[in-house]
Amino acid sequence: MADNGSLLELNKVSKRFGAVQALTEVDFAARAHQVTALVGDNGAGKSTLVKIISGIVAADSGTYRFDGRPVRVDGPQAASALGIATIYQDLALSDNLDVVANLFLGHEEVGGTRLLDEIDMERQATRVLTRLAVRIPSVRTQVASLSGGQRQSVAIARSLLAEPRVLLLDEPTAALGVVQTAQVLNLIRALRDQGLAVVVISHNLADVFAIADTIVVLRLGRQVGVLDARQTSSDEVVSAITGADAGEEQPAEVAEL
Repeated sequence: MADNGSLLELNKVSKRFGAVQALTEVDFAARAHQVTALVGDNGAGKSTLVKIISGIVAADSGTYRFDGRPVRVDGPQAASALGIATIYQDLALSDNLDVVANLFLGHEEVGGTRLLDEIDMERQATRVLTRLAVRIPSVRTQVASLSGGQRQSVAIARSLLAEPRVLLLDEPTAALGVVQTAQVLNLIRALRDQGLAVVVISHNLADVFAIADTIVVLRLGRQVGVLDARQTSSDEVVSAITGADAGEEQPAEVAEL
């Protein structure tokens, strides 16, 4: 799936874990100003592909290009240096800390006296949350008291402090109510409109069709479809996910790597 307009592009990526072939010559691309949804059943290889993109796992073969040039991503720091941020489903937030402390956890600003520059961190926190139109009582509110949608927004805001160009979101609306889901979907649209290449991994096809420009389908470790969200239907996507479009006998469900 060569695409010279892509910001992020993987070609013929394969990965094996012992006897399990997790990915087989998978192509994947993501463009700036677009939301790319990555969908597939359990065991399709979505998590493995995301781990390769984010540098957690190394591919056995294939090429990785960023901004049109070949790159080597041999760890999360290398991916971050390129401008790739990943937000996993657990969000990795500290409930006992406030929003500012969570945004800068591990990357605190230090003033000339070697003390934390709380004023500057609070200013930056307010700026990034305003950019995202996130409504919270205060940047000094403990994360434990926030709603699920607000917590997801804080996790996204934290990633934006590093000014990424590609943002990967793993099941961003999982376990959220209707109102909170709508808030997160609006936030994803805003990130796309601000020029990011947003990749969303989701099992919720209603959410996928609400935000995606392109839908990439994985099945049993292979890329089996790249669909224009405006010109396809949920039935077509489900058929690609299950293999019904190819008349395949469906295997027993396996745990995804």
